[in-house]
Amino acid sequence: MEFFEVVRKRNSIRKFKTESISDKLIFEILESIRLAPSAGNLQAYEIYVVKDEQTRRKLSSAALNQDFVYQAPVVLVFCTNSTRNEWKYKTRGRDLYSVQDATIACTYATLSATAIGLASVWVGAFREEEVRNILNLESELKPIALLPIGYGDEKPVIRDRRSVNDFAEFI
Repeated sequence: MEFFEVVRKRNSIRKFKTESISDKLIFEILESIRLAPSAGNLQAYEIYVVKDEQTRRKLSSAALNQDFVYQAPVVLVFCTNSTRNEWKYKTRGRDLYSVQDATIACTYATLSATAIGLASVWVGAFREEEVRNILNLESELKPIALLPIGYGDEKPVIRDRRSVNDFAEFI
């Protein structure tokens, strides 16, 4: 798919088919993440690939009972790992760059999923401490986003977007 077609096609999908996703497709998404930009190329994030249904159900509960989280066959959990860049960038690396790195990685995953015919939805509404406990995260890791991925089973609702002139200030 051509890049701008991928960008236009990407939508938040909250209903997934039960069909599983091959490891080959998951690795394609992970490879695109690996190539994503990051501060100082330090890639200050960790990603948990959750396929286990019980763990997905627990994540769904932690995500304020959003059922689509467990209905997707795979959930990627993006976490900051500030120790990967704090040594170089100090507090800015810990508090900002690691968050940027993880969110850029999640963005690449959403676009890659779309490009290979999968659907996803970015989930930021979750109880952080619960996710931390479910995944037994080390103290330096902070969950930033959940990304359920699967084959979409709904037609996306196209919502109005702001015009470019509404958000871009030309100087």
